[in-house]
Amino acid sequence: MIFRVDNIEQINPDNPKRKQRKQMDMLHGPMLKNILIFALPLALCGILQQLFTSADMAVVFWFEGSVAQSAVNSNGALVNLLINLFSGMSVGVTVVIAEYVGKKKTDDLHSVVLTSLIIAAVSGVVLLGLGIGVSAPLLKLMDTPPETLPLATEYLRVYFIGMPFLMIYNFGAAVLRGVGDTKKALFILLVTGVINIGLNVLFVAACKMSVAGVALATVICNVASATLVMWFIMKDGLFKIRRTSRVRKEYVKRIIVIGLPAGLQGVVFSIANVLIQSAVNAFGSSAVAGNGDAVNFEYYVYFFVNGFASSTVTFFGQNYAAGKLDRCKQVFKINMLAALIISTVLCAVFTLCADAFIRIYTNDKVAIEFAVIRMWCVLSGSMLPCLYEIAGGALRGMGHSMLPAVFTIIGSCILRIVWIYSIYAVYTYYWLLMIIYPISWIVTGVALMISYYIICYKAGFYKKPHAVDNADGIASAEAAASVDEATDGTAEV
Repeated sequence: MIFRVDNIEQINPDNPKRKQRKQMDMLHGPMLKNILIFALPLALCGILQQLFTSADMAVVFWFEGSVAQSAVNSNGALVNLLINLFSGMSVGVTVVIAEYVGKKKTDDLHSVVLTSLIIAAVSGVVLLGLGIGVSAPLLKLMDTPPETLPLATEYLRVYFIGMPFLMIYNFGAAVLRGVGDTKKALFILLVTGVINIGLNVLFVAACKMSVAGVALATVICNVASATLVMWFIMKDGLFKIRRTSRVRKEYVKRIIVIGLPAGLQGVVFSIANVLIQSAVNAFGSSAVAGNGDAVNFEYYVYFFVNGFASSTVTFFGQNYAAGKLDRCKQVFKINMLAALIISTVLCAVFTLCADAFIRIYTNDKVAIEFAVIRMWCVLSGSMLPCLYEIAGGALRGMGHSMLPAVFTIIGSCILRIVWIYSIYAVYTYYWLLMIIYPISWIVTGVALMISYYIICYKAGFYKKPHAVDNADGIASAEAAASVDEATDGTAEV
């Protein structure tokens, strides 16, 4: 017998017949509480992931030394380069589900979920082949220090075995985010993170497996994460895959149209970071270790920014699909202010106490020196990505996925590459290499903020409800969700 979910029972939180999971209502009532409930667990997910990565680095340093730590740290930019394309497409899953919920069309979400998981599995297999096949040549192209190259290659080849499971987790978590559920992902990471730390100590300290042990622990945790997220999805009647579930072309197309630009943005972003990492490699293994240690704290700040950016995508997407433009403006304002306040406080704390925080990871004086320089040049301005992440999240919530990608490519990739091969090529100081980060954030942020306000004005956000704009095809503010995407040629929902 085929089980169908009544749309009204799912959307109306007061319906006594409703037996499914309590779904966050993003379309009615005050938003600050719901935004915090959504964004903070998501930020904590990222922070937990980074804490466990930090534990990897600390265990490797204290039991294997700075060369092994350098081998792990040198891989970050390369890993992101290879996985960002497919991970970025999970944004498309969140947006598509948010659109269907916003329009109260939830009876076929199980097919969206099946489509998403098939894309995830295929992406993971592709990444597995790429990671094992090209890791060594790419590490050589990046001028990885000779003493760390064998260990770095070994780490990557083991690490990429877990890619199919990592993609299933990422896409599964994106499905849950589409209906405002970020707590389950937090629970999964708490469980697997504790397992990860225990396995690190077992494999590295007890079994003397060095960096391969760290990578193997990560693979095992990716398997556990994928298993848990699938269990949560299959328990939910709204998402549970059924006999009638199908991989549908329209879902594949919509996920790719929204998610591919975000993925390409991440890839191009990572290309610039790979080039910067190559420049850092020229300073030696201690510099690589210190640079990687400092990046940890940038991630802690960024995950709060990303949490509110993801909140913007989902809340904006649902309210835009429902024609609630005034609430869309509130979504943008609340997420921007919250992200700026929290990230600024964290930046100040980490930067002012830079030396003390870095000593958690290393006692190498040269590594500490490089880490502190990066923290003052980069971390002190790490609140600036709020400008383009929140604005870009709002644009993606409206279906404008190409524009944020284009501006991020120009500001955070092309500008950085030009800087490396012009100014830095003449004056090869480490601090001069680092300051391109805040410069590129300012350029990208200003461009996307301007774009956001222009597009919102054209979409009728600042017009009276009865206004008609024939040029954009908007009959009223409530029908704004039918706008045609002029930027990337996609039809708006």
